[in-house]
Amino acid sequence: MRIEEDFLGKKEIEDTYYGIHTIRATENFPRTNETFDEYFIESYFQIKKACTTLNNKLGYLSNEKSKAIKKACDEKFLYEYIIVDPLSGGAGTSVNMNVNEVIANRATELLGGKLGEYIVDPLQDVNMHQSTNDTFVTAGKMAVIKNLQTLVEKVILLQNEIQKKEKEYYSVKKIARTQLMDAVPILFGQTFGAWADALSRDRWRLYKVEERVRSINLGGTAVGNGVGAPRDYILKIVDELKKVSGVKIAKAENLIDNTQNLDVFVEVHGLLKALSVNLLKISNDIRLLGSGPNTSIGEIILPKIQGGSSIMPGKINPVIPEYVIQLCYSVFAHDSMITNCTANGTLELNHLSPTIVHHTLKSFKYLINSLESLTKYIKLIKVNEKKCRENLEKSTSLLTPLIEEFGHDELSKIIKSNDYVLKDIIKEVSKTFNLTEEEVIEKIDIQNITGLGKK
Repeated sequence: MRIEEDFLGKKEIEDTYYGIHTIRATENFPRTNETFDEYFIESYFQIKKACTTLNNKLGYLSNEKSKAIKKACDEKFLYEYIIVDPLSGGAGTSVNMNVNEVIANRATELLGGKLGEYIVDPLQDVNMHQSTNDTFVTAGKMAVIKNLQTLVEKVILLQNEIQKKEKEYYSVKKIARTQLMDAVPILFGQTFGAWADALSRDRWRLYKVEERVRSINLGGTAVGNGVGAPRDYILKIVDELKKVSGVKIAKAENLIDNTQNLDVFVEVHGLLKALSVNLLKISNDIRLLGSGPNTSIGEIILPKIQGGSSIMPGKINPVIPEYVIQLCYSVFAHDSMITNCTANGTLELNHLSPTIVHHTLKSFKYLINSLESLTKYIKLIKVNEKKCRENLEKSTSLLTPLIEEFGHDELSKIIKSNDYVLKDIIKEVSKTFNLTEEEVIEKIDIQNITGLGKK
């Protein structure tokens, strides 16, 4: 154990890499068991490394201290000592101090000192020329960029898998449904194709939004006017961070605006919500098309990946679509939260940035998980061609091409009088309009009605 002191007093602390500011935060903000996105912590350490590197180059920090800090910033085992809850108060100050203390203690250890001795000081050295207000949100934006790249890759993989199904089952005819009721015939490839095109839009939107996230306020310190940092540092720190992290970022044109306004998180999360909408729609479609399978639609054969019931033998449930749907609804909830928190930032700082950053990154995790699971699942899906044909042959919607020739009202009467039984309807149509049954069936051109026939 050791004793540390701040301006509030002394505290006894176990021999570990964090210090008194971290301990006070854990006492004030009980753990919720929420965990930081790993990209966020990685980005925070990269920010500290970049700041240290530049401060050393400019002559503000000694070679000895800078070398130790940089080495500590590269040691990923230190991430586990970032123990402040992601939803702490103080606009991220406790998180910043947790990072500062962990790096300072490890750097001190590397220089031959004891934990808590602070040969390297958390505030004077590790946090030199920085504020929580320009480091916390910068780490959040960097983590968003890293997650965006992963997310787009996962969208592409799912889109590709669906397009394989589109090609495999393109010519399989089925009945389309509107308001869950039988509509006109369609090809199963067209169903898969519509899903793939929706994901194509998500892919493009997510790819393009990265441009707006790149603008960061590092160097602006507390409110964006750079108080507490020298001009040469302010002008060069973003370029240094770009070198250290490899992330494509740029210094904001207006650091004050970039410090207080976090609307870019609303924009990004709006696109995450749009992706969630499409994933939820696809998942619900899979559930419906696979329903039954013997007593309902049953046109998709659901993968047998786990037992579906503790009491009904042999039951298979659409567990992955259900999993994805739950995560998508969670993203919807995050979107409302992020919108409200961003709108309620006050004056020169958004005090709710921990919630904004954390739940944006949490939504990324939910969607990456959803995409991975759904991609594996769709790969195993098969189309029940026999059931598609049976359902199609039972549907009176096959008569749609006859409307132009025989009239909507007349056909409706015939359908009703024959109790919607297709074979009986065809007989009466042939009798009423003096045609053979073969001629009636010929007029029902399924290839044409699915959009592939000659005009």
